[in-house]
Formats: sequence, C-alpha cells, structure tokens
Amino acid sequence: MIGGSTMKTLKSIIIAATLICASFVSTLSAQNAQAEPYQFRVAIGDSVMIKRECQKYSTGERPSTWVWDKVHTVRQLGTKRHPDGVLLMNIYSWICDTCLINVNGHAAESAEQATVEQAEEREAFERGEEPTTVQQQKEAEEAAKRAAEEAAAIAAADSAFRAAEEARKAEEEAAAQRAKEDSIKSVQKFKHNYDRFTIGARGGASALMHHAENGNWTCGGDVVLDLQYAHYWAKDGRPTDLGLIVGLGIGYHQSGLSKDADHAEFDRTTGTSNVHYTVDIKDIKETDHQLQLEVPIMFSLIHDNGLFFNVGPKFMIPVWTPYKQTANVDDTHISAVFQETGVTVIDQTLTGKYTGQEPEEKNGIQFNINVMLTAEIGYEWILKSGNSLGLGAYANYSVYNSYKNTTNKEGLFNLTAPASDGSSVAKLDVLSATHAYTDKLGYFDAGIKLAYHFNFPKKRHFKDSKLF
Repeated sequence: MIGGSTMKTLKSIIIAATLICASFVSTLSAQNAQAEPYQFRVAIGDSVMIKRECQKYSTGERPSTWVWDKVHTVRQLGTKRHPDGVLLMNIYSWICDTCLINVNGHAAESAEQATVEQAEEREAFERGEEPTTVQQQKEAEEAAKRAAEEAAAIAAADSAFRAAEEARKAEEEAAAQRAKEDSIKSVQKFKHNYDRFTIGARGGASALMHHAENGNWTCGGDVVLDLQYAHYWAKDGRPTDLGLIVGLGIGYHQSGLSKDADHAEFDRTTGTSNVHYTVDIKDIKETDHQLQLEVPIMFSLIHDNGLFFNVGPKFMIPVWTPYKQTANVDDTHISAVFQETGVTVIDQTLTGKYTGQEPEEKNGIQFNINVMLTAEIGYEWILKSGNSLGLGAYANYSVYNSYKNTTNKEGLFNLTAPASDGSSVAKLDVLSATHAYTDKLGYFDAGIKLAYHFNFPKKRHFKDSKLF
C-alpha cells in the first residue's frame, strides 16, 4: 500500500505537469496567433456599404446618418489599436470588418489613393501625432464643406421658390386680366339699339355772304343752342353704330357789309316846282343781326373708339333781322336843282342836309329760308353715369336761299321832298343794303361744339363700348 505521504507527493506531481502542459499550449496558441494575421473579407480599394445594424465605430462613436446607404471605398486595413478595423474614405474612422458589405470588389485607382493616404497617416503616426486628430480635422473640413454645400443648396432652393412664386403670381394676374378682357369682349359682342337726347352749345365765325355791286361782306360770329334726338342701330360684330338725328336749334348771328361810296339822282315835285336831287355818300357800313331757327336732319356714325361723324341737310329760318347803317356825315352831300328857275341849293335846310340819323325801321322781319349742308366731327367720352360728353367741330354752308330783292335800284337812300308850305324839309334816310342793294344772300358758319348726351338705355361703363 502506498502511504499518505506518497499520495500527496503524487498529486503534487500531477498538478505541476498539468500546469506545464497548459502553459505550453497557451504559448503555442499565442505564437500561432502572431504568425497568422487577421484575415479580412475586403481589400483596399473595394467598394463597400455599412450595415444598418452597426451603430458604432471601433472607437465607440456613433456614425452620422449620411454614411448609411452610400457606397464607400476601403482606404486601409487594420492598425495596432484596431487589428480588425477597416478605414473608409471620406469617413476617416475605423469600423469593424463584419459591419461591411462588399459591393463590387476593389478598383486600382481607389487602392492607389488609399495607399498614398495610408502612407501620410503612417508618417503622422511616426511623428507622434494621433491619427484620430488628423481624422477629426479632415472630418471637420468635410463637415464644413458639406454644410457650405447644403447652405448653397438651401439658398438656391429658396431663390428658385421665390422666383416660382413670383412667376405664379404674374401668371395669376395675367389670367385675371385675360378673364376681364374676355368678359368685356363678351359684353361688347352683345349689342342693342339705343336712343339719346342731346343738349349742345356751339359758336364760331359766320356771315350772310351778301352779293352786292361794289360792296364787300364782312365776317361776324354766331352762338347756337342745339336740342337733338337720335336713334342708333347697333349690330353684333360691327364696330360702328348708325344713327339718325333730328332736332331744333336756336341761335344768334351777326355780320356786316361795307361800301366805299354811292351816288344817286332822282326827281321830286315840291309844290309847283320840279326839283332834281343829287346825293353822294361815302364810307357806308352796315351791321346785320339775326335771330334764327335751325332744323337739322343728319345721319350719324359712332365708332367704338369714340370718334363720331354727323352729316346731312339743315333748314335755317331767320325770324328777326335788325340792322344798323352808318355813313360818313362830312362826306355826304345833297344838292337840289330847281328846274323852273335854274337855282341850285347844296346842303341846306331846303334840301335836307344829312346829319347821320338812324333809319326809321331798323328792326325788320325778313322771312327767307336757307337750305344748308351741315357736318360735325369729333370725339366723345363715356361717363360713369352711362351718358357721354362730346367735343367736336362743325360747319354749315348755304346751298339755297329764298331771299328776293323787290325794292328799286336807285341806291341806299330814301329821300322825302320838303312840304310846299315850308312846314317840313327834305329828309334823307340811309336804307339797309340787305333790303335795298343786295340781290342775293347766302349763309355759312363754322366753329366748335360741346354736347352732353343722355343715352337710353345707359351705355355700359367700358371705354371701348358704345352699346348702351
């Protein structure tokens, strides 16, 4: 039998042998590990992607969101601190090889670039610089670059948005304007006939155009109030409305006639004596006044742009024709030759010396009709009330005058012989040239006319619409 001491010695030997074997196995394993480096599944230059489940780099930092779902290029494999780590371009942080998915192998260009960058990092490491410091600097630079690019993209997007918004507003305004114009056009295409009542005032130059031997007519002026009614026919698609105008005008006219001199001889009986009178007069001037009525019948055209033209016949009737006749008193002479005795008397009471007296009947009534051709042209504006205001020019010219001179042609004088008993003297009146000397009359006037039109129904408040 083996004693107790022997058993204790045997146990000690077995334990020591076991420890020696374990130490040998451990040393052998370590040597094998140092002899065989870590076998990576990727190579420098490979294109890889980071798995979503990898939420940390080998350094313990959390990756940014932009690194996932993006292809990266392998830059370096393994380091003393991270034997199984892989360094990717544009990230500059170590990540475990098991966190990568190999996309399409490596590229020679990427491998060369990674080799250069790895040499630079190795030099920095030999100088005692921490790779993480270089990496952080590059990451900061890349982050600043990305931030600048993002800011530029945001600014460009904002500018594009504002430009698009302005373009949208401009398009909306243009569409609204087109809609308004279409609305106006749709109204303009719908035309109706309409009526109007007009109150107008006109004034200008005028004359009676006397036809007299050795006499000249002079120009004057006129003022007329017009009351007119018109009906217009409008048609869809036609820019001009056709109308017929009738009415009544009440006006005042003034013009004149001048004559250098006149000479007349005639016989008169004074008691039992036959007297031969001779009259000489110079610087004869007559001013004719006339209150007149006018009845127009005119055709009218009104264009959508506001222009109008009226033309047609007009009847003018003078209802009151006062006149004033003057002559040169100093150059007016009357001589009387008493034929029985051969006595001649000049500018004496007996002969009725001319003293410049006014004609006895200066307010005469002369009914004669003028048929005139009348024309009006101008422009009218549509007012907010629907009525319109017109301004234009007018002209009237007489083509026919019914005046007939029924007096004698002795001259512009009416001589009354003195009474035989001496109770009265000879009297000389200067007559109106229109009544006594003019064989024909005419009429014309021209000037400016202002009119206000009451439209029924009302015209619409569109500048280009002449419908209502």
